[in-house]
Amino acid sequence: MFQPLLVSLSFLLFSLPSCQRPAVNQPETARVETGKPAQTTNQPVTETAPNDTENALKTGAEQTERYLNLLRGKKIALVVNQTSLIGKTHLVDSLLAHKIRIVKIFAPEHGFRGEADAGAHIKNETDSKTGLPLVSLYGKNKKPTPEQIADVEIILFDIQDVGVRFYTYISTLHYVMEAAAENNKQVLVLDRPNPNGDYVDGPVLDLKNTSFVGMHPIPVVHGLTVAELAHMLNGEKWLAGGKQCNLEVVPVKNYTHKTTYTLPVKPSPNLPNQQSVRLYPSLGLFEGTNVSVGRGTDKPFQQLGSPFYKDTTYAFVPKSVPGATNPPHLNTRCYGKDLSKIEAPKFTVSYLIDFYRNSRQQDKFFNSFLTKLSGTEALRKQIEAGLTEAEIRKTWQPDLERYKTMRKKYLLYPNFE
Repeated sequence: MFQPLLVSLSFLLFSLPSCQRPAVNQPETARVETGKPAQTTNQPVTETAPNDTENALKTGAEQTERYLNLLRGKKIALVVNQTSLIGKTHLVDSLLAHKIRIVKIFAPEHGFRGEADAGAHIKNETDSKTGLPLVSLYGKNKKPTPEQIADVEIILFDIQDVGVRFYTYISTLHYVMEAAAENNKQVLVLDRPNPNGDYVDGPVLDLKNTSFVGMHPIPVVHGLTVAELAHMLNGEKWLAGGKQCNLEVVPVKNYTHKTTYTLPVKPSPNLPNQQSVRLYPSLGLFEGTNVSVGRGTDKPFQQLGSPFYKDTTYAFVPKSVPGATNPPHLNTRCYGKDLSKIEAPKFTVSYLIDFYRNSRQQDKFFNSFLTKLSGTEALRKQIEAGLTEAEIRKTWQPDLERYKTMRKKYLLYPNFE
């Protein structure tokens, strides 16, 4: 992802079938069901997943009894997108039905409806139906300005993340918290599970390589939920000037870092299923190369290919499609590997090493974006020098161990080890 379209809320947001996002398809293991049909009356929506038993997993948003009283009588801004659901009802619909005063909606990369291309800039607009201002936090304005939150008391953040440092929703979280700290506003995070939260891996970002796809000294796979990371941002004083914001969170109920969680809705246009979400940490690094990750095909982030890969056994041709209108190697045959049916590995640089070694264009294989994605200048040099994955991994370990120790201070849920 590194990617928004803010589209009008021309009917009551996501309640109508034409606005519902397709469910992420994959195994049913520990899946949170998407709930009852969307409400179409003016009655308050206090919706939970149908398996509402004592031991059922419940996202922060589903636990309305834990945050509605905090919001009543306050002026609220929401940081939400198509993943901000309570069952099949969008959070905006639920809050409006409960007479919560929403003054505006901030949208992250990919936009409010999660349909925009990676990197697409989106303009602000006003919804013609509800009159709610839609403010983009991707593009020129990544941080809410004092003027944009002057009429706000609480900023509510409810977005599904995938647990990877270069997935930009957590960078939006940082800027929202920073703006809140600077302007004396409260932040409420409704937490959701991390589908890659069962491990920690990858190089820790060197702060000299800070960018919107990597703002913090954390590894590629950080093993935190959004609420846990929010506590870390505050606790480590990583906001500008070492400020800390007034932070409240609603944790996920009955969740651990060992819980298998399949997303009920795709978090961005090119992560359509669980396979892509699990492969994303490893394949995301290829955005810093001349290799296609399958954007513009029916298997984004589930295949790799390049016109310059030596093995021509497997091939695909990227096309212009919604969510990837101008993908790398558009209309060009790419050769590579189909990863859509394998058991998705945890984070690995083995694919990166393989495609470099088997490229007929090694001198143009990498681009400068790899340093921002990996967080280090070393990875490119190590691969070019012929190091093995095991040798490369050894160089990560000191920083990884320090991070793991720090991470434990901010865990809200039982760890995976």
